[in-house]
This record gives sequence, structure tokens and C-alpha cells, in this order.
Amino acid sequence: MKTISILTSDHYEITATVFEPETPNRKLLLVNSATGVKQQTYYDFAAFFAKKGYTVITYDYRGISLSKPEKMKGFEANMRMWGNTDYKAVTDYIQKEYPQYQKFLIGHSVGALILGMNTDSVLFEKFCFVATQHTYFGHLKPSVQLMSLLGFGLYQPIITRLKGYFETQLINLGESLPKGVSDDWRTLILHPKSVNKLLEKTPNYSKNLTQEVLYLHMEDDNWITDTGMKLLMEETFHKMKPTYRTVKVSESTGEAIGHINFFRSKHQQLWNIVLDWFS
Repeated sequence: MKTISILTSDHYEITATVFEPETPNRKLLLVNSATGVKQQTYYDFAAFFAKKGYTVITYDYRGISLSKPEKMKGFEANMRMWGNTDYKAVTDYIQKEYPQYQKFLIGHSVGALILGMNTDSVLFEKFCFVATQHTYFGHLKPSVQLMSLLGFGLYQPIITRLKGYFETQLINLGESLPKGVSDDWRTLILHPKSVNKLLEKTPNYSKNLTQEVLYLHMEDDNWITDTGMKLLMEETFHKMKPTYRTVKVSESTGEAIGHINFFRSKHQQLWNIVLDWFS
């Protein structure tokens, strides 16, 4: 694997990692990360696909892990910039370096929600969505509704005002986030339009996407609901063709999968579900 820097249209450097196979099959897989999840989380998954002949690219959005600034306080970033600028810079790189490759994308949580913010999403032949949905708290399970309301209705505005960024470790939500990113996350949770509200503030190419998508939901992921998944496809990606698949804990080691662990090496046997879909 090799680490590269990609310059965005607003001259910010984001860090990406390219996994190159020994015997390329001229297929490329882009991994769009979840909110606050380091690209390193996906390295084992990427290496698995590279062994199957895929060229795989992971990257960090601005403000996250290898693309983090020296100082988070006051750093300008939001989820719309992740989609219309950072993700766009990566697809520009892909078109330049791999013009003849078949292209596929796996979007984890927000990594799927930002697809409509980039006109280049039409490049990908197929998608796989993992642990994503229309995120409005009213559609969440009762066990996480209260936590969502307290976290984003109370903790997020207080902590961002005090620190100038969203410190998330205390509530176990991954990497700390730039204030603007957490403000957009708050919109996803608290506004009834959820992702469609964010799409009102950026060019929206969702209606251009007509591809097939394998939509994976972990049976023990308390954040995801049938209502949220269906609303995402009906109200945002309504021209796409979803195939829904519930992944059972018993299909792997019996250990928890939840919202993140699908990409952990201990659940490697589940990755063939995605491989078969793209193959």
C-alpha cells in the first residue's frame, strides 16, 4: 500500500491510501468512511479486496485522522465539504489515474449519504451501502432516541461552544470533529428532512444515480431501522435499485458486529458478501 496526498479544489490536502494488487483485475473499489472513523479501520478490508485483484482506495475527510489539521478549534469543515470537495477530489484523482477501470464504491454510514453531493458518483457501476439511513431521531429505535436527543440537542451545542470543536470521546462517537461537521450531523439527527436538508445547501446530484446498490444492515446495529433505510431510498436515492440484506451475527464469529465492526478482520468471512456483489 502507498500513502498519497490529494489536493482539493479549495487547496486542502487530504490523505489517501492506495492498495495495489499483485495481479490487477482492472477493477477499483473506493471506500467512503463513516463519520469520525479513521481510514485505518478499513485497511484489512481493503487488503482483502487487493488480494482479489482490486485496486482499493481509502481516505480521510478533512478534519479526520491523517487529514486532520494541527489545531481543530476554529477549523472550517462540514459534511457538505466532505461530499462536494473532498470526495470530489478523490473521484477526480480516480478518473485521472484509472480511466479504464471498472469502478465500485462502498459507503459506510455518512459515506453513502454524501454520494448526491458529487456529480462524479455516476462513475461507479455498483454501490454497497453499510449501516446507513435517513437519520432523523424520530425513526430511531427507542433505545437510542434519548441518547441522540441528549447528545445532539444538548451536549453537542454546549461542547462546541466551549471548545470550538466537537469532542466525541466522552460519548463514544469516534474521532473528535470540526464544529461544522458536528453541526451537519446535528441536522441529520434533529431535522425531519435529515440528509435532504443538507442537500438543500449544496448542488444535489442524487436524482442522477440509477445504479444497483447492495444495502447491508447488521441485525445487532441499534442505530439502523427499516423505516430509516426505506426513507433514504425513497426520498433521496429514489432512482437507485436497492437489494436489502440483513447480516446476522451467526453468519460470522458470533461476536458483535453493530455499526462499525463489519470492517474488522474478525468478521472477514462476511466480506465475501460484498465481493460477490461487485463480481
